[in-house]
Parts: sequence; C-alpha cells; structure tokens
Amino acid sequence: MNPELLIRALARNEIESIWDIDRSEVIDHVYYLRDGKLVLQAEHYDMTGWPDGEPEQYTPILHDCFDRGGIFYGAFEGAGLAGVAVLESQFIGVRKDQLQLKFLHVGRTFRGQGLGRRLFKRAERRARDLGARKLYMSSTPSENTVRFYLNLGCVVTDEVNAELYDLEPGDIHLEYTIP
Repeated sequence: MNPELLIRALARNEIESIWDIDRSEVIDHVYYLRDGKLVLQAEHYDMTGWPDGEPEQYTPILHDCFDRGGIFYGAFEGAGLAGVAVLESQFIGVRKDQLQLKFLHVGRTFRGQGLGRRLFKRAERRARDLGARKLYMSSTPSENTVRFYLNLGCVVTDEVNAELYDLEPGDIHLEYTIP
C-alpha cells in the first residue's frame, strides 16, 4: 500500500473530481445470479473510462447524497484522487439497520495495493458508529469487483432492496455484516 496516500473526507465541491479517477479495466468474466448462486461467465469488455453520460447522470445523485448527510472518503496522491468510497446516510432494509455503500472506485494504477480495502474499512467503521448492522452493495458484476467484495466477507443478500435493484438489475446485490 502506498503510504503517501491520504484518505480524508471530500468536500461537496470535490465531488466532480470523482470522474477524474481512471476506471479503465479489461474485463474477461462477469457474474450472474442464477437460482440463488453466483455463476461466472466469460464476457469481454474493454472499459476505457466512465460510460457515456454517467458523470452527468450520477453527479446530481451524489450531490443529493452529500446534502442529506452521506459520507464521502477520498484517497489522494498529491492533489489527484486515487479512489473514493461513498456511504449513504439513509437506513434501508426491513429492520432499517443497513447503510448502502453507494460508490467505491479505485483508480487503475492503485488497484491491488489494499486501497479498496482501506476505503471499505473506513466506510464500515463510520457505518458502525452510525448504528448500522450491515452494509449493502449493488456491485458491478465484473469478476474483479465481485471477488473484491467476497474476499472482504460480503455475501449475496437474501434481502434485495427493490428500489436499488430497479436502478441496476444487472448488478450483484451483496451485504456485509458489520462485526
């Protein structure tokens, strides 16, 4: 892990810098949920950046999240944003004991160094402090992303949030029990 990376809270006016993160990745396999089981399937995608229109569509959603108390952690190398984690502030779930890890991205050159884990753990600690029992993730189905979450102890949720599912039905919906 690069010890020079500083993780700190983002200010609202820094949210747009999220789109400067290099999210490029070659994906060779994706997960599907079939009969309650994760199934890995060969599919090839060369992600060279953020999907067209995603920054324009998602920035207002992130602003709204921030304005209602969402927590944004940025990992910085100098002035550049290397990664980000966004924890929603509104409780969800049948027992209203879950918080959504709304967003977690690590730039291409910083992957595989523990930064994603550090950002996840920072969000986990904050969620625990707020009284959450679980984190909820709507994960991109790429092999690397789903395996990242599984390696942290996340599992496929039995309690799919209908609203989040409707937004991204192709995602893998996961939960993490906060110890």
